[in-house]
Amino acid sequence: MTSAAASSAATMFSAATDSCSRRVFLISNLENFPGEKFICRLGRGREGGREVASLVHEAAMATEASAKVIDGKSVAKEIREEIATEISRMKKSTGVVPGLAVILVGDRKDSATYVRNKKKACESVGIKSYEVHLAEDTSEQEVLKYISSFNDDPSVNGILVQLPSTFCKPPILLLYFHMNEQNILNAVCIEKDVDGFNPLNIGRLAMRDREPLFVPCTPKGCIELLHRYGVPIKGKRAVVIGRSNIVGMPAALLLQREDATVSVVHSRTKNPEELTREADIIISAVGQPNMVKGSWIKPGSVVIDVGINPVEDAKSPRGYRLVGDVCYEEASKIASAITPVPGGVGPMTIAMLLSNTLAAAKRANNFE
Repeated sequence: MTSAAASSAATMFSAATDSCSRRVFLISNLENFPGEKFICRLGRGREGGREVASLVHEAAMATEASAKVIDGKSVAKEIREEIATEISRMKKSTGVVPGLAVILVGDRKDSATYVRNKKKACESVGIKSYEVHLAEDTSEQEVLKYISSFNDDPSVNGILVQLPSTFCKPPILLLYFHMNEQNILNAVCIEKDVDGFNPLNIGRLAMRDREPLFVPCTPKGCIELLHRYGVPIKGKRAVVIGRSNIVGMPAALLLQREDATVSVVHSRTKNPEELTREADIIISAVGQPNMVKGSWIKPGSVVIDVGINPVEDAKSPRGYRLVGDVCYEEASKIASAITPVPGGVGPMTIAMLLSNTLAAAKRANNFE
């Protein structure tokens, strides 16, 4: 995001810095007012006041029951078990074991931790893991050489390139000094693009009657959570907050494929709160801690929070804690279901990576 865009987003979402608890207090205390009198007060001298009061009263009633927690950690565990079973079946039938190669550039601790978690997840399901660790000053040509080598290696079914980045956590593939993101993305052959970032995969995702070889892991995980929790998507109004190439844009495309009516809220959107409040399904992937307040959420909606944002916390041994884009304290009293942070979308991202790697291996070996 450019500095201008960041500034605009900060202005537009200035309410994001408000205390989460303040609105919860106001909403929860509506139960102290008799419904009839409260409706009359808001309706007086204001057209449509009764409808406004009704909506607020609905929100107050929704506070009586907490939202169902969409447990991404347990779903991811279930998916890994399914993948392990399928890999075992494939190995027994063909002798082939799927392989995932990771090219890690630089020495950032968060990058190394992220890659280490991927390697551990691969081992847990029976995927063979290959790793190349390169220095930060490695040339783009050298990285491309390793990508080419893995492209030609039949034992490798998926390729990830992990570049250093200070712009997101966990770090993802971005322009990094002397390396061009597009050159790196385009170098990974589409049959091994398990991240789903190849322009051909994204193009196929956007087109009707076309199927991408792979879908980006995080948005794929969001939709999988909706499916596994039996959340209906067809005909529903969905709002995606954020329009990144990695989450927001493909998430919106996936929801459209599921026949939802989709709106995308971004840094230039006017009245984002009003638009979001119309949604039956909200997927937030904007990277702003606690930006989405309870007032943004329609009672009974389903909230998928992709954000993983560190905020200062003197009580934490690390000095910080992780929160999402959505103010969980408020949203959980209004929504019908919501993902926690951490433990929601995060585990699903790696599970979907493993799923994509298995799919690549099956396709390469004509295994059903």
